Amino acid sequence: MGAQRERDGYAEDGFAEAAARARRALVREIEAYGTLGDPAWRAAFSEVPRHLFVPYYYVPGIGGYERLWSGDPDPARRARWLRGAYRDVPLATRVRDGELVTSSSQPSLMAQMLEALDVRDGDDVLEIGAGTGYNAGLLSHRLGAEHVTTVDIDEEITESARAHLAVAGHRPTVVTGDGARGCPAHAPFDRIVATCTLPSVPYAWLAQCRPDALVLAPLSTGLLLLRVADEAHAEGRFLATPAYFVALRGGNARFPRPRPMGLPRHVFDDDRFQFLRTLTEESLDVREALSLWQRERRPERERFGVTVSGGRQWAWLDDPEGPYAWPLPSG
Repeated sequence: MGAQRERDGYAEDGFAEAAARARRALVREIEAYGTLGDPAWRAAFSEVPRHLFVPYYYVPGIGGYERLWSGDPDPARRARWLRGAYRDVPLATRVRDGELVTSSSQPSLMAQMLEALDVRDGDDVLEIGAGTGYNAGLLSHRLGAEHVTTVDIDEEITESARAHLAVAGHRPTVVTGDGARGCPAHAPFDRIVATCTLPSVPYAWLAQCRPDALVLAPLSTGLLLLRVADEAHAEGRFLATPAYFVALRGGNARFPRPRPMGLPRHVFDDDRFQFLRTLTEESLDVREALSLWQRERRPERERFGVTVSGGRQWAWLDDPEGPYAWPLPSG
């Protein structure tokens, strides 16, 4: 037993207890943000082991990314991998040609998003962007795997997510496909949640929603929560929290524009201006966006919203019918 403990790198409690201890610490840290007020979500974060979904991940190092993994022969590096798996930070899980392809989101942000979804027993949920499978595992714990579908365009990602979920004891539906098209074979849904940044709301999602469904998706650098009336109409506002995700790949993807030059550095360092600039980049010159931002006293995200109606969609400030509205790219 002593030799086994020494080999695992946990001389006192063993691996399982070290993981449980790290998981409890993570839950306490998330609660400090004012989330996990719902006991069902607290139980999900307490009982779904994140380390099973990140058997390896990458951290920035000298000259590039450093890979940490569960099978490292060095006990100290294995211990470092486990500690990192339960830090409240996003983890880079797939890097291709030096570019981040997918990641495991920051757990406290995941908790905020899951609570904002306001799921009820029996709800059917579609997740766009399978990632490691951890978010689908949390949803499966809360609702039952039969009520959860997750989609990703990359077959390698869906295969690994499916494997991670199975090890954790959950078997939701995992589909390889273009997330912008949703998953019509398993519709209708009561909730849709995306874990990748969008330029606009895909109309296919609304068509796959039940009336009064909720759609939560990263747009610009915020989180948009839409209430769906029918397949052609939805409206909602942004949550207060900032959110940065890997961009959607597939039919609704857009390439980022180069950063404009000539404005004061403190402006670009202001997260609220970056949100407005990205949200309006199809309609406003960067200096027009800056003028609006200053005139409206640097508005917070929750003052903004999006309306989808009759084949059009637009972002707005304060009022959907007010003077400040900007068309979004076709969904």
